[in-house]
Amino acid sequence: MATPLHPRQRLAALQRYSALSGEDFTGQSLVSARTSQLRFTRCSFVEADLRHASLDGCSFKFCDLNRADLRGASLRGAHLAGCDLRDADLRGADLTDADLGRVNTGRPPYGLTDITGARLKGAILREVRHDDVIGWQSAVDNIA
Repeated sequence: MATPLHPRQRLAALQRYSALSGEDFTGQSLVSARTSQLRFTRCSFVEADLRHASLDGCSFKFCDLNRADLRGASLRGAHLAGCDLRDADLRGADLTDADLGRVNTGRPPYGLTDITGARLKGAILREVRHDDVIGWQSAVDNIA
């Protein structure tokens, strides 16, 4: 009988562009997880430990990252649309070329990404695109 993979190992084993929908990683330790441009839809990462994870090029659509620990994570070129990042810890995270925005649900303001209370001190925010992100200005104002 095969031993089940730890969630971090399972993510690393998935092929590039694999799609995951409705997966629950709530409270999981995904420290230093390595992924290959995965597509997450309606997945929960509430209070997940994603410190130093490599999430480059990943797509997160309607995902819940509320209170997730993303300190030092690499989110270069990631797409986050309609995600809940309230109170997430993004200190020291690399968001170069990331796209934070909304999903066109046809009924604004639904589908907006929310970073209210997120901590961004030391985050790399070069070329970040943000379209109608809730809490963006207050999060950026608190970087210093």
